[in-house]
Amino acid sequence: METLLATQITPNFSKIAANLQKGKRFSVLYGKAKKPVAMLIPFEENTKKRKIGILDGKAKIEFSSDFKMTTEELLELK
Repeated sequence: METLLATQITPNFSKIAANLQKGKRFSVLYGKAKKPVAMLIPFEENTKKRKIGILDGKAKIEFSSDFKMTTEELLELK
């Protein structure tokens, strides 16, 4: 992983973006102490489908027969 000073990002953004497309990662340093403040990593498309109903059959919710809530209470309008 390469490191960049925050001041190097704007003038070199095209080169940085090209390297990101190639899979390189960058650590961004800031200030006199050159502390790490961010990481630039390549964008990855999320190709996995999200499984719906992952807790189906594993959790159960029951309401007591005297449970009452108004729409205003639910939306915290009161």
